Amino acid sequence: MILTVTPNPALDCTWRVERLVPGDSHRVPTGAQRAGGKGINVARVLTGAGLDAFALTTAGGHSGEILAADLRAAGIPHRLIPVAAATRRSIAAVDDATGETTLLNEVGAALAADESAALFAGARTLATGADVTVISGSLPPGIDAGNVRALVADIAASGVTTIADVTGPALLAAAEAGAHVVKPNAVELRETTGSTGVVAGARMLRDRGAGLVVVSLGADGMLFVGGADPHAVLRARLPRRLRGNATGAGDAAVAAIAAVLAGRGTGASDLSHAELVELARAAVAWSASAVLMPLAGELSPEREQLATDVIFDTDIRDLT
Repeated sequence: MILTVTPNPALDCTWRVERLVPGDSHRVPTGAQRAGGKGINVARVLTGAGLDAFALTTAGGHSGEILAADLRAAGIPHRLIPVAAATRRSIAAVDDATGETTLLNEVGAALAADESAALFAGARTLATGADVTVISGSLPPGIDAGNVRALVADIAASGVTTIADVTGPALLAAAEAGAHVVKPNAVELRETTGSTGVVAGARMLRDRGAGLVVVSLGADGMLFVGGADPHAVLRARLPRRLRGNATGAGDAAVAAIAAVLAGRGTGASDLSHAELVELARAAVAWSASAVLMPLAGELSPEREQLATDVIFDTDIRDLT
């Protein structure tokens, strides 16, 4: 079983616009609402792929009720920690003319001390029955990097493979706590490490204790640093750019990584080159297939073909 922990879930609201003009008024078709937040997206992808996933998150207010109803309707196994504040919303406007998506993400309300304690206690309990635990997304007020550090350290020490897709101080804390995989994007990596070089920044996180560092590069693919060879660096990408909604593409990549490592039964720090290549192939293919879908948390039927199209670069001078 793959457990996903989402400290700051969202009710994802998506509208498609024929052409988005800032400052103008738009008439649009009825939008879509669904349970979101990075960890929930990961669980949705895994469940849709027929894998055993379980989502742990919070829910509050009317938006939390909609989130809970959607999880039930989607058949995603879950446990919700009730909280007093309403679940935040994430607004996505997809411009069909350009293929670009504009996001408005609410920060989220603070969790009370007993609410955050219940969330982390639930994570520790559920992780005992998991093969992989994924901790994903932003942190609401009331939860800080120290909480993430303690949770990652406890779960990793118990022998459960741990993946952290968090940002800022929490990303550094997860690496130092021994997360088997951390997955920032290039902007998050630069902001966290201060390094302008992607490879150098990834190696800094590896040196801090992460087993494998995976960096999302958008249309330029993904960078993988780590495995059995501490100096191994691999970039995987498609030979062409895809047009679509990139919201949730990183979550699909995390789902692929979790699926591969769950099947392997051990962490990511001792991956052979061949194993790293196959993990990278799956991550890029799942991420790309998510771009082709209208809503986050779904994979295109083309993902198997996309996997065969993935190419690997040895020349990474543009990333140093």
